[in-house]
Amino acid sequence: MSASASGHPPTLGLRHVAVSVAGAGFDACASFYIEGMGMAVDWRPDADNLYLSYGGDNLALHRVAEIDHRVSALDHLGFATPTADDVRAWYARILELMATHTLEIVQPPKLHRDGSTSFYFRDPAGNKVQVIHIPSLRA
Repeated sequence: MSASASGHPPTLGLRHVAVSVAGAGFDACASFYIEGMGMAVDWRPDADNLYLSYGGDNLALHRVAEIDHRVSALDHLGFATPTADDVRAWYARILELMATHTLEIVQPPKLHRDGSTSFYFRDPAGNKVQVIHIPSLRA
């Protein structure tokens, strides 16, 4: 784990976006990104969740019953890190920043079924943000 020149733990950038897709539109959306946009299936844990990639990024599609478009179909923003240790370093930093910023931890660091490690928090505007290490993402 190494800090960047700014003193923050490193990231690979904003390389992950998750969107909610309502019901029957899920399969059409998956087909569009796979066949139309040429993305590859990185992981499909079940019929309601699909993770796609070009190799250096990750798009997650999550099936939901209904979307309130007045709110947003965006589920969360994901900042990828080079290692799982960097996820834990970011978690420690966010905990420190809670002293001076209105932030909320949604889920502490967790090892997921696919081998990725992440945690979630809400930014000052209430947006859900994930800091994640995805082993299959290239630097």
